[in-house]
Amino acid sequence: NNASHFGNKLHTVQGTDIPLIREFVVTTASLHDSQVDLSIPGIPCYRDKGYAGAQCRGINATMDKASRNHPLTVDKIRRNLRITRKRSPGERPYSVMKVVMHGGHTFVTMVRRYRVKAMFLCLGYNTLTMITLKKQGKIA
Repeated sequence: NNASHFGNKLHTVQGTDIPLIREFVVTTASLHDSQVDLSIPGIPCYRDKGYAGAQCRGINATMDKASRNHPLTVDKIRRNLRITRKRSPGERPYSVMKVVMHGGHTFVTMVRRYRVKAMFLCLGYNTLTMITLKKQGKIA
């Protein structure tokens, strides 16, 4: 049946000036994303609709969510689009880790072991990003 019953999630904090992973936390997949708050007080926290209603330490910039018989207004749709544009660079590390570093599936089942693998994935991503930025001339 080849069904996997284990899962872990990687949560990261990235810089907006240089897209490096600054902080990461590993949790089990059963824990909802809204339970992990890595936001920094005083800095906007751009989050998707899954975080609606969840508290954050930073400035709350969670996307608005429509509900039954209450569609989003044009202003809220435009606000969600602005938040999406800010959030999209934050998804790049996950695609690089999955495609380039083949980190999409791991064979470890314990969180503490996956934390070590995630640390090396983050280190590899940061190294690859620094090489790319150096080639582009954005850093010295």
